[in-house]
Amino acid sequence: MNKIIIAIDGFSSTGKSTVAKQLAKRFNYIYVDTGAMYRAVTYFALENELIGADFFDEKALIHRLGDISITFKFNEVAGFAEVYLNGKNIEAAIRTLRVSKYVSPVATLSAVRRKLVEQQQLMGKDKGIVMDGRDIGTVVFPDAELKIFMTASAETRAKRRYKELLDRGHNLSYDDVLENVTTRDRIDSTREDSPLVKAADAIEIDNSDLTIEEQLETLTGLAKELIRY
Repeated sequence: MNKIIIAIDGFSSTGKSTVAKQLAKRFNYIYVDTGAMYRAVTYFALENELIGADFFDEKALIHRLGDISITFKFNEVAGFAEVYLNGKNIEAAIRTLRVSKYVSPVATLSAVRRKLVEQQQLMGKDKGIVMDGRDIGTVVFPDAELKIFMTASAETRAKRRYKELLDRGHNLSYDDVLENVTTRDRIDSTREDSPLVKAADAIEIDNSDLTIEEQLETLTGLAKELIRY
């Protein structure tokens, strides 16, 4: 079988990770959630009081990047790889609105992006990988055989994220989630280093009205055309 790289980019809360996990499982590929890596760095910054509501010590975070070790360990019960920061499982901690509020400013730092992109490229050196994020098809793997760009309306994405957080027991308002989604869109799309843009050769999928199953079947069909059995 000919292994390929599948790069899935798009806006926050478009369900990239959900469909990417299932696609990787279908082809027995490695799945990497790069957004989780940026969330892990953000969590580190929050826990070490390097970022907050009215401050961001960028120099201190850059200075401490060497103290950050991010790894993924497969959880057989959950059925997916969970994120570890310096040996500690932080999978649940990084999925909170607290982390979501600050992940975009952290991700704008070129030093952070360089560190994580280098790790991501090493993960995909042997191909057979599904990776999702903001700059996979444009920066991390510009030569990926299959590039997907996921999008949906801000309102649709906010509703999905709001339900997800409520299901996890978080007490928050829909308006706060919508504000977070639109703010992240603006920051991700306008940052100087590796902004969120659709690669010229990416296939755009608006999943506002698509189920996970419909998205998975679409991506499976596209991938099969490129994988020789």
